Amino acid sequence: MLGRHKSVIWYELQKKRKGKPYDAAYAQHISYVLRKYSRAIGQKIAFDPDLRKFVEANLLDDQSPEEISKRLKRIEKHLAYISGSAIRRYIKSVYGRRIESHRAKVFRKKHRHHTQKNRIKGKRMIDKRPSKINKRWGLGHFEGDFIVSGKSGKGIILALVDRKVRKKLLERILPVSVRNVERALMRMKKRYPEMQTITFDNDILFLEHKRLEKILGIKIYFCHPHAPYEKPSVENLNKDL
Repeated sequence: MLGRHKSVIWYELQKKRKGKPYDAAYAQHISYVLRKYSRAIGQKIAFDPDLRKFVEANLLDDQSPEEISKRLKRIEKHLAYISGSAIRRYIKSVYGRRIESHRAKVFRKKHRHHTQKNRIKGKRMIDKRPSKINKRWGLGHFEGDFIVSGKSGKGIILALVDRKVRKKLLERILPVSVRNVERALMRMKKRYPEMQTITFDNDILFLEHKRLEKILGIKIYFCHPHAPYEKPSVENLNKDL
C-alpha cells in the first residue's frame, strides 16, 4: 500500500524504544538526530580552515580520502583527525562541490585513457615469449613499466629491470610523449647493448611498438590487460622506489 520495499519498512520499524511499540513521532526524531550528526561531520572540515585547506589540497592532488586520513593520524598531528569515510561524505556535501567536480573530471579522463589501451594493434603477447625468458636464462631480457614522477604527475620515470641479473635502468620522461619514450629507450640500449627483449604492459605510449622494435633491434612483448603480476621483477622495483 505504501509503495515501498519490505526492507525499508523493516528498518523504519526498528526506530523505536526498547520494549515499546513503533511511534512515528519518535522515529522522526531518530531520523533527525542521524541527519544532524551526519551534517556535523562535513562541518568539522568546513569550519576548520587549516584542516579544510589540508584536506582539499590533497584531494585536488588526487590522493584518496583514506590516505589523507592516515597522514592526519600519523604525521599531521597538529590538525584535527578525520576518518576517510567522513572525508568522502564531506566531498558529497554542499561544502565539497568543487572537489567533487574535480574528481569527476579526473575519473572521466582516466576512463578515456583506459579505453585507449585496447587500441594497440599487432601486439606480441607474453604467451609467445620463449621458455628461456620465462625461466630467466640469459641476459638482456627486460621488464618495463612507468612510475609517476612527483606530486604533479607531469613527468614519468621509465624503469627497466633485467630478469636474470636484476640490472636496473631508469630514465625520466618529461614531457610525456611517444617520441620521448623512444629516445629514452635508445639511451638505455646504448648503456646496455645486451638488451634483447622487453615486456611491457598495455600503455598507450607503445602504440608504435613495431617501429620501436626496428629502431632498437629487439622484440617487445605485452602482458595481458589487468595482469601486472606477469612482470614481477619491475613491479617489485616500483614498490622499492
